Amino acid sequence: MTMRRAALFLLLCAAGVAQAQMYKWKDAKGVTHYTDTPPPASARKAEVKNFSAGGAGELPPELADVARARPVVLYTAANCPGCEQGRALLTTRGIPFRERTIATADDHAALKAAGSDGQLPLLQVGRTKQIGFESQTWDELLTGAGYPTINALPPGYQNPPPVAAAPPKQPSPEQAARAAELDAARARTAEEAARRARQPENAPPNFQF
Repeated sequence: MTMRRAALFLLLCAAGVAQAQMYKWKDAKGVTHYTDTPPPASARKAEVKNFSAGGAGELPPELADVARARPVVLYTAANCPGCEQGRALLTTRGIPFRERTIATADDHAALKAAGSDGQLPLLQVGRTKQIGFESQTWDELLTGAGYPTINALPPGYQNPPPVAAAPPKQPSPEQAARAAELDAARARTAEEAARRARQPENAPPNFQF
């Protein structure tokens, strides 16, 4: 292969990485789909879309629009096989998502408030939720929400790190001030007790070492 052909080959490969060609179409119910295969004959408003990556770590505009309209949130816990499978499906498919972990009683309360009966994983896609992992159901839910069926994330993109479903509450300025006063009072009490412990039993008043 000549140098010119090699350079052309590399350019074509780079173009293939930078763009993911998909079909955008609506079904009979008006739901928008993004697929890497041609739509059925009954599809309406079918068109070809190129999910082109912008800067490193930035979502393509088409994918950013879907993620903004129907954000994906995954609730997980440690030692949960279904949680691991669900996370792997979202990662493999290239779904931008946020992860909420369950470990404390407050986290469990937040999980129930999000729509689960206590079971994990819990997947939220916009206002729709799915309790428990089932790959086909999750794929259908994501596709119905408008997410592409193949990974269209740009190189270098990373989802936010997992956080607790119910992060610890930060004390108010008043609470912080009271806590500081209590700590100072405890320190003074401990210092006075230590001073008395060092003073001999028969020492005269106001005796100091």
